[in-house]
Amino acid sequence: MRTTRAPSLLDAVAPVVVLILLIGLTIVIFGTEAADGPLQIALMVSAVFAGLVAFKNGYTDASVRDAVIGGVTSALGAVFILLAVGALIGAWNLSGTIPTVVSYGLRLLNPAIFYVAVAIICAVVGAVTGSSWTTAGTLGVAFVGMAPVLHVSPAAAAGAVISGGYLGDKMSPLSETTILVPSIVGGVTVDQHIRGMARTVVPAFLVALAFFLIMGLSANTSAGASTKAAEDALAGVFNISPICLLPLLLLVVLSLLRVPPFIAIFGTAVLSCAFAPFTQPAVVQSFIGRPDQNALLTGIEAAYRAMGQGFALKSSNETINALFSRGGMVSMLTTVWLIFGALSFAAVMEHAGFLDRLIRPLVGRARSAGSLIATVVVTCFGLNVVAGDQYVADVLPSRAYRDAFARAGLAPRMLSRTVEDSGTVTSPLIPWNSCGAYMSGVLGVPTIEYLPYAIFNIANPLIALLFGFTGIGVERLSASAGKSLPGMSGQPAV
Repeated sequence: MRTTRAPSLLDAVAPVVVLILLIGLTIVIFGTEAADGPLQIALMVSAVFAGLVAFKNGYTDASVRDAVIGGVTSALGAVFILLAVGALIGAWNLSGTIPTVVSYGLRLLNPAIFYVAVAIICAVVGAVTGSSWTTAGTLGVAFVGMAPVLHVSPAAAAGAVISGGYLGDKMSPLSETTILVPSIVGGVTVDQHIRGMARTVVPAFLVALAFFLIMGLSANTSAGASTKAAEDALAGVFNISPICLLPLLLLVVLSLLRVPPFIAIFGTAVLSCAFAPFTQPAVVQSFIGRPDQNALLTGIEAAYRAMGQGFALKSSNETINALFSRGGMVSMLTTVWLIFGALSFAAVMEHAGFLDRLIRPLVGRARSAGSLIATVVVTCFGLNVVAGDQYVADVLPSRAYRDAFARAGLAPRMLSRTVEDSGTVTSPLIPWNSCGAYMSGVLGVPTIEYLPYAIFNIANPLIALLFGFTGIGVERLSASAGKSLPGMSGQPAV
């Protein structure tokens, strides 16, 4: 038996430095194409380096291997959802669901209000489904598809989708993180947690809406003719009908019934493919290209291909073909590889005690409410960068800072709110984070391109910091509990 020893600060910092240098190098060399392979290599090399440092401290190769396997295994649920969404995108293009959403959207939306409308609609859908992932993988795909037709930025459209989706996700009692974080912090109900988050979430979303409105009013608003031409082009290829929206309604109903996400998404994809030969017979036949084949076999083959390899539209309009030739489980494999690489690195860092060594000194350094909140924000964001997973960034700080917040006399939901303000919302801003990889994969926009437009996700942690240092909305356990802490002039807990 080998004796393990606690890591030094240098041991803990060295793998992080290597990770940052390698990731920076890949982004400089490959730009927006970094996530197509180079980032994965950088993460794997960083994981190997962290493993070598762990070996130096007495950890066996078997224990490190098991830790990596355990870390990757923890993400399999998310991976299955990711694959299901890939299948759903292919199925909904085949059945005409996404083209119908795009067609109706082109009639109702114009460039001046497009970004604002997208953010609000995605916020509502995110709150109803409790999932930013489902919102982005369904309506988000359609909205990003509309952007080129309206002559607006697809990257900005993706930012609006993510801003709205994450607002809805955070404020939904159905959301996994909204349920998870207060349960770990303790002493906070889900309802109290949501009401506490509203103090920072609502101002952040208003900032995002103002930004999107200014962008929309500054955009080219002379897209009417091309929009009508796009509607006619869509109608010439797909059967545009309210019936094609039934698969979308089915997914919403299954989400409200709390059906497990994978079953709801994958089941909807299967039923959408079964629906396709009746709503889009010409599209299905063109997709397979075998007019003499039995109709039943053609429908089955189309379902397998669309869900597995992705839908490929074969019409005379190349622009329409490019918009709707997407999806399939295969399209998500690069993203899965990215998630596995990030979680491998995170697993070694946690197993060898490196993450704990980095966090522990921060816990006791806060001297005021503002500095304590700032420490949590920095920790959560740092874990999103280093660990590459939103759940690590939510769970570890929720555990690590409970006693510090209690000693400071801060209400428990101050911690749960701050964790969500920084851990949950910043996860899609990191290309190698599971959330960033997912959003980039399903929306078809590199993380580095949509990042400047994910205004809500940027503003939320900044507002949390501002409120923390100014005392706005800072809640105390009691009036006497916070007297010794400067910067705690906020309202008492409600």
